[in-house]
Amino acid sequence: MYSQYMFNMLNINPAYAGSRGVGTATALYRNQWIGINGAPQTSTLSYDAAIHEKKIGLGFQLYDDRLGIERTTGLNVSYAFRIQLTESGTLSLGLQGGILNYRANFSEVRTFQPNDPSFNQNISGILPAFAAGVYYNSDKFYIGISTPQLLKTKLSIVNTADVLSSTRDLHYYLATGFVLPLSQDLVLKPSMLVKAVSGAPIEFDFNTNIWIQNFISFGASYRTGDAIVGMAELQLNKQLRFGYAYDKAFSELGNYNTGTHELMLRYEFGSSNGKVASPRYF
Repeated sequence: MYSQYMFNMLNINPAYAGSRGVGTATALYRNQWIGINGAPQTSTLSYDAAIHEKKIGLGFQLYDDRLGIERTTGLNVSYAFRIQLTESGTLSLGLQGGILNYRANFSEVRTFQPNDPSFNQNISGILPAFAAGVYYNSDKFYIGISTPQLLKTKLSIVNTADVLSSTRDLHYYLATGFVLPLSQDLVLKPSMLVKAVSGAPIEFDFNTNIWIQNFISFGASYRTGDAIVGMAELQLNKQLRFGYAYDKAFSELGNYNTGTHELMLRYEFGSSNGKVASPRYF
């Protein structure tokens, strides 16, 4: 789950690698549902760049995701083949491979029955990870389709009482957005993200950001069945950008936490020497 996915879509689509034209490093931290023990916390650090006359995109991503007794840490490497379709439009076909360490600490669960044998052993293991995606972007429009978890993987162990298992299901994402200049100083950037996974309703993120003098941006999002989001983005200089998002759940869950905070920091190598126009909107 990311509220600021539109600032670095490498997190959800490997075909995004190299699309900004210069080396880009992005760090993101999300602390969800403040006040609830075991609530999700996600940290990612990524880098991507275009090589071979911008025909190839490469990306690297480290991530750590925590949810209750579960923790997943992994490394992904992305490869994108970029096809120049028009003067400003590029189609990218992306693949991603990696490894992840998944842990579920069942021994930390508080049970009604003391020393419940079903919870006396933890699950831990190394799993492969693969992803695929297609991404098209021009100066003012983008659309991408991806599955960040191409494999449906499962870990199981057998203890004296039961079989403990954990399964990672397939996810599917569709992301699109465009840029609409309103005046010399104002630019509107609507976008949408559609998320689907087995066992859950399809979720939509509807987002709108407005840029003021290409220096500061304010935005809002509506996530169906979940939350409303406010966000701000600051272009500190041609290379460095900072973003912040605050989510507030409007479901019953919102009564038991004080919201979600998400921080993003991005640095573009080479933007100061004219290799790419600044700022890039996606």
